[in-house]
Order: sequence, then C-alpha cells, then structure tokens
Amino acid sequence: MRDLSQFKGCPAPTPVTLEGRYLVVEPYERDKHLKALWDGLGEMGINPLLLYFTNNDFAGIEDFDLWLEACATKANWLIHVFRDKKSGSICGMASYMRADPANGVVEVGGVAHGALMARSPLATEAHYLMARHVFEDLGYRRYEWKCHNDNEPSKASARRYGFTYEGLFRQHMLSKGENRDTAWFSMIDGEWPLLKAAFEAWLDPANFDAQGKQIAKLEDIRASLHA
Repeated sequence: MRDLSQFKGCPAPTPVTLEGRYLVVEPYERDKHLKALWDGLGEMGINPLLLYFTNNDFAGIEDFDLWLEACATKANWLIHVFRDKKSGSICGMASYMRADPANGVVEVGGVAHGALMARSPLATEAHYLMARHVFEDLGYRRYEWKCHNDNEPSKASARRYGFTYEGLFRQHMLSKGENRDTAWFSMIDGEWPLLKAAFEAWLDPANFDAQGKQIAKLEDIRASLHA
C-alpha cells in the first residue's frame, strides 16, 4: 500500500488517445465520430444494446447525438470511442465519469461494445488501456465500475476484468421509469500490478490459436499469478 502522507491528489482525467496492439482508444469528437459510433453500435439496434442505460430509447441518430451531448456537458462524461486497428472501424465506447481527483477515485461507465468487439481481444484491450492510464499515468487509487443489478453481462465483464464486487446499492436511482438497484465493483492501485500482468499475458498473441481463439482464460491467468 502506498504511503498516503504525501498524497496530494491526482490530475483530473482529460481526453487521451491510448494505442494498443489491437485497438485505439480515442476522445469522442462529434463531427468525426457520431455517425461511425452510431453505425458501430448497430444503428437502431443500439436500443437493445443500451437496455440497462437510464436514457429512453432513441428514435434515430439525432436522439443519440443529443444524448451524447448531454452526457458530455451536463453529466461531465469524458467520452472515448474504440477504433479497431485492423479495419479502422469504430466499434464501441466508454467514459471516465465522476472523477474525484482529491481522493484519487474515478469510474468507467457508459460502456457499450458493438458487434465487432464480440469474441475478440478488442474489449479486453480497451479496458486494459483505460485502467492502465488511470493507475499509471494519472496515479489514481481506485477505479470503479457500476451497473444495473439486472445487467448480468456487465457484472460478468467487471469480474472477468478483475474488478471486485463490493455490494448492492438498493433503490439507487430510477432507470426508464423503474427502480434500479446498482451493483458496485472496483479495482485499487495495490491490485493493479497483478491485474496488469494478467491482462498483458492474456493479450499476448501467443495466447491465441490459429483461429484466434484464446488458449488461457483471463481469470485463469490471474488465478495462477495469485498462487
């Protein structure tokens, strides 16, 4: 555990470009990314994808545009998009949210993975890059992941990436006119070296066979490093 007697807080997150082996995380720019992100998230198929988000369903790209603008300006989401290096396509998004620089805490949220990210290293690398930036470049102590408690895929992703489940906030908010209980997860700076080693071992090309299928699961690699 770090010595906190000299801790003076962390810089607030700012737009950043993070390049990995398979994917680039880049700051959202409306003119550059709006249509590409809409397409990458499935156009009107975005509504089932964002089932557990609090916003109402979109009637089209115009609604999506207004929502993104509100997220950035009113909710202070620092929106980033994911670009597949092989195809150049925009394939997903996530945001740094609710930053508390004085205490070294920030959340990743607004996570949406398009179809291109399924059954590939893209999602894992995107979240590895975002977490690495938080811990190593900005010096944060705590990185949070929260989701609707009914969102089983999101909870499974959080656990797979190495976030620890911390509990359930009952009746935390309203979502689409109904109650939302929120599941809370986090990873902390003392855990990051092991989590980083597991991410990097999983993302290594040697961990994939000729058909691109993983050889070792991320959870198994992490468990072996714990042993």
